[in-house]
Amino acid sequence: MNADVSTDNPVLQDRFGRAIDYVRLSVTDRCDFRCVYCMAEDMTFVPRDQVLTLEEMSRLARVLVRLGVKRIRLTGGEPLVRRDVAHLVRDIGAIEGLRELNMTTNGAGLTRHAVALKAAGLNRLNISLDSLDPERFKALTRTGNLVQVLAGIDAARAAGFERIKLNSVIMRGRNHDEVPALVDFALARGLDISFIEEMPLGQITEHDRELAFVSSAELREQLSARLELVPLAEKTGGPSRYWQAPGSNSRIGFISPHSQNFCHLCNRVRITAEGRMLLCLGHEHSVDLRAVLRAYPDDDTPLREAIVDAMAIKPERHDFSLEPGEQLVRFMNMTGG
Repeated sequence: MNADVSTDNPVLQDRFGRAIDYVRLSVTDRCDFRCVYCMAEDMTFVPRDQVLTLEEMSRLARVLVRLGVKRIRLTGGEPLVRRDVAHLVRDIGAIEGLRELNMTTNGAGLTRHAVALKAAGLNRLNISLDSLDPERFKALTRTGNLVQVLAGIDAARAAGFERIKLNSVIMRGRNHDEVPALVDFALARGLDISFIEEMPLGQITEHDRELAFVSSAELREQLSARLELVPLAEKTGGPSRYWQAPGSNSRIGFISPHSQNFCHLCNRVRITAEGRMLLCLGHEHSVDLRAVLRAYPDDDTPLREAIVDAMAIKPERHDFSLEPGEQLVRFMNMTGG
C-alpha cells in the first residue's frame, strides 16, 4: 500500500463519514507529576510487561501511516519519563508519508531532552502550564517544580521548535484568575496557548469538578475586557478554536468539550501505552492492538485489519458529564493525552 494515502479517499473512515488521520500515542502511563485533574495522588500504574515496547510502537506507527494517518502526537502520562523516547521519535519521524510528529509534555524534562528531540525529528511541542505562581503550581501538580518547567520552556524555545503551545486546564477557585497573566506570558515569548475545560476522567476526591468548572465563553469574556480577540479561520486538526490579538503571531485557543462540542470534526483516535486503541475520549469503545501485535509479530495484515475494522465502533460523540457517578473511571494518564 502506498505510504502517502490521499485524504480524498481515506482508508480510515468511520460510519459517520469522518476521516481519521490523527493519532495520539501514549508511550507510558507513568508521570513525575500528580496533577489534581489528571490522576489520584496514590496511583497504580500498568506493569511494564503490559506496556508496548518502543519497537512495537514504531511498527504500529508505520502501519497507521500506511493507512492514511498524517499526524502523530506522543503523549503519556509524561512521555519524557520513558527511557530512550528520543529513539522512538527518530524512528517514527522517519516514516514516509507522516507530515507531523508532535509531543505533549509537562516540560520538566525538556532541559535534558529538548535538543535531542528536535534533532531526532520532533516537529512541535505542547507544554502543560496551569499556573505561574510557584505555590499554586505545586498544589495543582502535587510534585511539580515551576522553576524547572519554566526552564524547560526556555530550553524548547532555544532548541528551535517551529511552534510551541502551552496548555492550561482552568478551574474556578484554583487558577481561573491567572488567565490574563498566562496569556501575557505566552504573548511575550511568541508562544501559543490553549485553555482547556476540565475533562471528567477518573474518580477524584480532591475537588468537585462541577463547582470548579469554568466555560471557555467565560474565559474569552474575561480576556476581551483587556485584549481585542480576533477569531481565526485557521484549522490545526485539533479541537482548539483559536483567536489572535492584533500585532501578535501567538494564537489563543479554547478547548471546550463541555460547552461547545466539537465531535463532528473528530479526526483522531488514541492508543494507550498498553496498546488499547480508544475510539473516543469520552467512551470506553476500544480495540486491543497489543494482542494483535504480539500474536502476529511478522505479519502486519491482521493489525491493519483490526485498525480498519475498529472504525465501525467509533461513537458519534462523547457524553461528558460533571455529575458525580457519571464520570469515566479511566484517568487521563491512561487515555493518551
